[in-house]
Amino acid sequence: MIGPVGGDERPEGLLARLAPEAVPAGFPSPAQGYYTGPVDLNRHLMRDPTATFIVRVSGESMIGAGIFDGDELIVDRGLDAHEGDVVVAVVNTELTVKRLSYRSGRMVLSPENPAYPEIVLSEHDEATIWGVATRCLHRV
Repeated sequence: MIGPVGGDERPEGLLARLAPEAVPAGFPSPAQGYYTGPVDLNRHLMRDPTATFIVRVSGESMIGAGIFDGDELIVDRGLDAHEGDVVVAVVNTELTVKRLSYRSGRMVLSPENPAYPEIVLSEHDEATIWGVATRCLHRV
């Protein structure tokens, strides 16, 4: 499912408080417990809201990249895709999320799960990079 995040204006009410330091995943820090000012999540998560979409992931081909079934990707259609990027591609009219690479001059879309085959595009395939995934929203 693909849908726009917003128009030219930034929606109000997407502010969150930001802790001034990283939170340790090991032992707790006694210095924690205070916050800096609010963070605009639009600015924090999106480079260009007019070119940004949220895509819901279905399937398990990208679990090795930490992208799971039901996760939502923030996808920027205004970025140029580079080798190694996680991209949303349109291959023969079908959308897919894969890691981009090139081999012998051909585009290769690779899963991050060995149970799935990579897609090596031929001259007979129609393929375009729809956008570059910049963030993964994952429920904990």
